[in-house]
Amino acid sequence: MIGAAWTRSDSALSLSVLVLLVFSGFFAMAETSLVRMNKSRARSLKEQDKRGARALVKLTEAPERFLNPLLLLVLICQLVSATMVGVLASHLFGAAGLLISTVGEVVVIFVIFEAIPKNFAVQHPDAAALATAPVVAALLNFWPVKWLSTLLLSVAQGAIRVFFGGGVGVARMTEDEVLAMADVAHEDEAIERDERNFIRSVIEFGDTIVREVMVPRIDMVDVSAEATIRHALDTAIETGRSRLPVLGEGVDDVVGIVNLRHLAGLVAVGKGDEIVRDHMAEASFVPETKRVASLLTQIRQGTSHLFVVVDEYGGTAGLVTLEDILEELVGEITDESDLPQEDEVEVVEGAGLVVSGRLNIDDVNNDYDLDLPKDGWDTVGGLVLDLAGGVPTQGDVLEVDDYTLTVVRMDGRRIEEVLIEKRDLQ
Repeated sequence: MIGAAWTRSDSALSLSVLVLLVFSGFFAMAETSLVRMNKSRARSLKEQDKRGARALVKLTEAPERFLNPLLLLVLICQLVSATMVGVLASHLFGAAGLLISTVGEVVVIFVIFEAIPKNFAVQHPDAAALATAPVVAALLNFWPVKWLSTLLLSVAQGAIRVFFGGGVGVARMTEDEVLAMADVAHEDEAIERDERNFIRSVIEFGDTIVREVMVPRIDMVDVSAEATIRHALDTAIETGRSRLPVLGEGVDDVVGIVNLRHLAGLVAVGKGDEIVRDHMAEASFVPETKRVASLLTQIRQGTSHLFVVVDEYGGTAGLVTLEDILEELVGEITDESDLPQEDEVEVVEGAGLVVSGRLNIDDVNNDYDLDLPKDGWDTVGGLVLDLAGGVPTQGDVLEVDDYTLTVVRMDGRRIEEVLIEKRDLQ
């Protein structure tokens, strides 16, 4: 019958529908905000003493515990309220009540109690998660919900094993995700560019090997074991070195190490004409494939700050110092003893970058947002040598991926400067 009188039972039914829809919206907001929340962010909120953060941390540590119960509670609230609306509309409007209730449910339930709460949770994830976490945690401790959540979790895990095989995997944050988070934080101006670069350096530090940070043998400054103390001191002062490797029969025969302070002390007491061999310290050696993180630990536990890097054949590949390792983390370090050096990168307006052939490819890519390939070489010069298939000549132009590399300057067989330009592939 259309137009039936409104009764007290209709009022009770309407109130029940409203309560269920409010709970539905709350649970929908909780589902979205809690699923989007990660452990690191939750712990950060806890350190800020935010209300509700303690419960939030516990929930994010085991998201599988709250997800299924929340989905079930949302479904129950929506289905029961929809059924009640259908009964109420049928009583008030007769056969037309079915259409009226269907349209009303779609608009009210979806827009007001589904879309709006979830969009609020997306736009204000911290506030939504902090507000809903204590309630959700309390519901999970309520024995019917706790029993139901355990049952649902067991059923879900069993279904995954049956249909997909294996156990239930646990999502873990990867290095790429940490780097992506740092990039996003920089774009959102939450951290500075230098902080973003430092985070990237720390993450990549664990994968860096000694060969990538060492001073190559061609750039080594050394002294002969038969040289005088005074000559060794002059060499150290002129080149700005605090430590020098001591050579026997050649560069592959490093027999010891001398340091500037010790040399100066010997000269001061009148031993400047004595030979280096009689006053040198024992040399320390590391393979070129050793990880710098491990070498840093070795340096902290020992007293040597300079290591001779050897290749797989036992030959001298270069030198590595504590300063070289720290520069991998914090960038170039200079002091009053360092000699002035030419800039390793020159930005040429409209013509790309002119870089030193000795520059590490990772540094170029990170600092100038390039994507030069790295496969078996560490420096820009190594990349050019590989592309040329031999020693190039000044002016040679090579192409790789989206880039054109031009050899700007050579020093004998050594590539000193390379012009990097990005090609227009349109």
